[in-house]
Amino acid sequence: MKHDVTEYIFISGNLDAVLHFASPASPIDYLELPIQTLKVGALGTHKALGLAKEKKARFLLASSSEVYGDPAVHPQVETYWGHVNPIGPRGVYDEAKRFAEAMAFAYHRYHGVETRIARIFNTYGPRMRARDGRVVPTFIRQALAGESLTVFGDGKQTRSFCFVGDLVEGLYRLLSSDTVEPVNLGNPSERTVLDLAREVLDLVGSESALVEEPLPEDDPKVRRPDITKAREILGWEPKVPLREGLRLTIEDFRARGE
Repeated sequence: MKHDVTEYIFISGNLDAVLHFASPASPIDYLELPIQTLKVGALGTHKALGLAKEKKARFLLASSSEVYGDPAVHPQVETYWGHVNPIGPRGVYDEAKRFAEAMAFAYHRYHGVETRIARIFNTYGPRMRARDGRVVPTFIRQALAGESLTVFGDGKQTRSFCFVGDLVEGLYRLLSSDTVEPVNLGNPSERTVLDLAREVLDLVGSESALVEEPLPEDDPKVRRPDITKAREILGWEPKVPLREGLRLTIEDFRARGE
């Protein structure tokens, strides 16, 4: 059953939980669909929360580390309010997620909806689109095709990559928990983009060159979650090392002919 979450949502019968993951997440997508990205974060969250309220269901919001913007605090803790340019090209995604969090909390405070907020950091794994636009699938696609790997800026900007299987476990534990405040879910192991590129080349067995291109506007220079809260409240932390997760992802790309 499919619904446009920006419209009224009707589902017959009982619901235990509503999980709101609807949103473009790749920079390519949300830069091409800025209005839709804002609508799904605002109207979509409103309608999904309305459904949870009607059904007396628990509500899980897939928020993002992008609520922190280009952070002035490192690593990022849940109490940090962020450093976001609301009118920059990335602002449509950042502010959509920030608004969604505010809406979820308003429904919790005013209507008593049981809300859970996951601030998801960089996640990767099998079944990603080859031309998704995010760095992991881009590097893998380019390396498998024998193309040069595109590194934005000097490649020294950092990211923290969490394997999708680990993330799903964290989301399930968060949904099952009693915590209302946002919780960071991600891998605290921080790597530079250059490190990632070299790891992918080694696993693929490629000798492709690295080519630098200008850093996109408002691109975060650092990204690493403080997951103290997830460890203490959920008993969760990532288990899959980056190299193993990349190997599984590369195998999937090869199997699909990406």
